[in-house]
Amino acid sequence: MIVVLDSGCSLKQKASVVRFIERRGGRLLVSEIGEETHIGLIGTEAQSLAGEIESMPGVAELRAIAAPYPQVSRDHHPENSEVRVGDVRIGGTEVVVMAGPCAVEDEDQLAAVGEVVARFGARMLRGGAFKPRSSPYSFQGLGEEGLVLLAEVREQTGLPVVTEVVAPEDVDVVGKYADMLQIGARNMQNFRLLSEVGAQSRPVLLKRGISSTVEELLLAAEYVVSAGNPQVVLCERGIRTFETTTRNTLDISAVPVLKRKTHLPVIVDPSHAAGERSLVPHLAGAAAAAGADGIIVEVHNNPESALSDGKQSLTLDGFETMMVQLRRIATAVDRHIETRQTYKPIDLARTLPTWEGSVGTNAIKGRKQACNIAAEHA
Repeated sequence: MIVVLDSGCSLKQKASVVRFIERRGGRLLVSEIGEETHIGLIGTEAQSLAGEIESMPGVAELRAIAAPYPQVSRDHHPENSEVRVGDVRIGGTEVVVMAGPCAVEDEDQLAAVGEVVARFGARMLRGGAFKPRSSPYSFQGLGEEGLVLLAEVREQTGLPVVTEVVAPEDVDVVGKYADMLQIGARNMQNFRLLSEVGAQSRPVLLKRGISSTVEELLLAAEYVVSAGNPQVVLCERGIRTFETTTRNTLDISAVPVLKRKTHLPVIVDPSHAAGERSLVPHLAGAAAAAGADGIIVEVHNNPESALSDGKQSLTLDGFETMMVQLRRIATAVDRHIETRQTYKPIDLARTLPTWEGSVGTNAIKGRKQACNIAAEHA
């Protein structure tokens, strides 16, 4: 329910309405929309208070919120929201590109990929340290060791890190290293996990479940926001249908539908939708044309030997080609993609952050190889 205050409502009357709702245990959000002051009343107690609120001085009218996800709905927040991750703004005029390997495997791999995607215009580094896999025998990630490597490459490239958290008990440790926490498709309705990431301060990237509706995605986002964290970015990553020629079916219509229903930014993951690297640039272009605020793609320096999702991972050259195409499409729809970032040579004398364990393979060797690979693709 939305309480609309009269245009001549005094500050004292406004405060009286707010105090009344709070004393009765109501949860509220106050916002200025045009020339109107709205007090959004959230929760099951809203209707029970309606009669008393409607008769209070300064109240013009009550409006019902049709959506079951009031805090992420445009009903109460008609303007687009921007989510900041470091110096990156998601939800503005820029189409933000997040890129990196599906799984962090070792220092050589991550450093090589990180330097190259930064060079060609990626704004954030993605990489999985904890990997929920369908098979218990598949590579499950390096855990905290992988987080340390992500933090290392962030320091070298300047790219904020987005990585997945798979369990409520891991939120604190992942948040210690990452700039943005990802909730994967398999965990979209892990409500304890949603509430846990909502209780911390890092921005959240929430992926649509494999068989979830748009409304279920928005309700999952409501869990995060209602727990106190409004910094949520939604991700369409393809859904399971009867079609078998692609790994999933990219629901490109979900982008404009979500943009109509919610003020939260919306990005697309063409890698998991396609399952085949040759299709990824086409789906990425379709996402940008449909109005997506960003793209998250998998990139590997040697996809044939990747421990996870090599078939759908772009090569370093393939990522460069895709970025050229994406810039053209973004320009055509009055958006933009950042140009190449200034290359930051790796300081071979630096040491890795402290962690109780060995990190990657030969640190100095890895940094040298990363420099060489990045230079070849300049």
